[in-house]
Amino acid sequence: MADLLSQFAQTVARFPDQAAIVNPNGETISFATLQARANGLAATWSRAGVARGDRVLLAMGISSDLYASLAALWSLGATVVLPEPALGLAGLRHAVKTTNVSSFCATGAFRALKLVVPELWLKPRLKMVESKQIGDLRRTDLDDIALISFTSGTTGAPKAIPRSHAFLMAQHNAVAPLLDSAQPERDLVAFPVFALINLASGRTSVLPNWKMSRIAKLPAAQLAKWITDQGVTRALLPPALCQTLAQTEALTSLKQVFTGGGPIFPDMLVAMQDTHPTLNVTCVYGSTEAEPIAHLDADDISQSDFDAMRDGQGLLVGRATPTTRVCIVDHEIQVTGDHVNRGYLDPTHDADNKVNHDGIIWHRTGDAGRLDEENRLWLLGRVGTEVNLNGQRTYPFSIEVAVRQWSGVTSCAFVSLKNDPLLVIAGDIAMQNQWKTNAAALGITQVRHVPAIPMDKRHASKVDRIALLRQLGG
Repeated sequence: MADLLSQFAQTVARFPDQAAIVNPNGETISFATLQARANGLAATWSRAGVARGDRVLLAMGISSDLYASLAALWSLGATVVLPEPALGLAGLRHAVKTTNVSSFCATGAFRALKLVVPELWLKPRLKMVESKQIGDLRRTDLDDIALISFTSGTTGAPKAIPRSHAFLMAQHNAVAPLLDSAQPERDLVAFPVFALINLASGRTSVLPNWKMSRIAKLPAAQLAKWITDQGVTRALLPPALCQTLAQTEALTSLKQVFTGGGPIFPDMLVAMQDTHPTLNVTCVYGSTEAEPIAHLDADDISQSDFDAMRDGQGLLVGRATPTTRVCIVDHEIQVTGDHVNRGYLDPTHDADNKVNHDGIIWHRTGDAGRLDEENRLWLLGRVGTEVNLNGQRTYPFSIEVAVRQWSGVTSCAFVSLKNDPLLVIAGDIAMQNQWKTNAAALGITQVRHVPAIPMDKRHASKVDRIALLRQLGG
């Protein structure tokens, strides 16, 4: 079985001069240049003592150097530790503590980490300096842990997820058919893992020229200019940036959008299609532990599907990918497959999210859902967020998907505040009386307007219900 490193080497041999990465500053890095950078770093770090099994923390922005560093460390048999950027300094400290790193590599402002993170005081910092390669540095087996990343921490402390080289290749095999194209593409990639897929597949990845921690504040004009200047043909964006894209005028080069990392509501699709009528949109459902699970082309959503979503049937996310098995147990979506994580770095976390059915490990997604007669998956919301509405257990999406389509609504959340159902809406307050009338028809008596609804820190695309309840005084 191949791995990402061997796939990348084959790609370099086929397309040495093709653009592999376009950096945030517009600099273009070819496949051959990226490989040379990785080899040079590997030689330096090998001399610095990095060996198979070492855990090395990478603290740097998303750029070609990040991917060169990944390739360099993997060629040495080291495990890369990637902290969750959205969690800032706390996320970095958590990553260092939970993984017991051997050394770290930091660039830019991250170089000051050694001063503010006591856990790094005695750890060597690897320098981004190239040396001449001597001999074959490859020391990797498929079962070696390639990467340790983290869950978003939305519902608790971030959990460390180990991924072997075999797992990353399985994930590549699950995602690659989705991104396959008969023609050359220039992909704007807002999800770092998908750039790995492109590097192994020979496609150009244009990296974001904005801070991913501030995507909710990205001006539409900046997004449009970056797409136009770089001749982007496809964009891989979280839903929050799809909403930003909907505020731009039609962009000549852009033909396709893949979106995931949060719910893609019908009103978002309509908004994008209004301003970009020829744009193809593919919605991808997955999680940190299982990516992808299902996908759906917007063109395949029928009027009856839109009606069902408006009438409280949930959010349609499509059919499971060929590599994913799905089952529903007590309303919760469970998944298994070669690209589905089977366990956390700390085995004590497995009890909450992993289930053994006849020798097969299934991942509990924590999402409530259902399968329809066409074997399509519908999301209902997070397990544990259901609300008792007039004696009926009601999941948030049964209400929120419909409410988002009301006039004047920007975003909304259906929550239980002190055991009472409450519909929270951000939007045009002048429409509040109409909202209350609409809500009453659904059996909801309490509606509250707020200036904004807090969203998750990673993709700014999912309601942060814990923060919202705190804001509401719950």
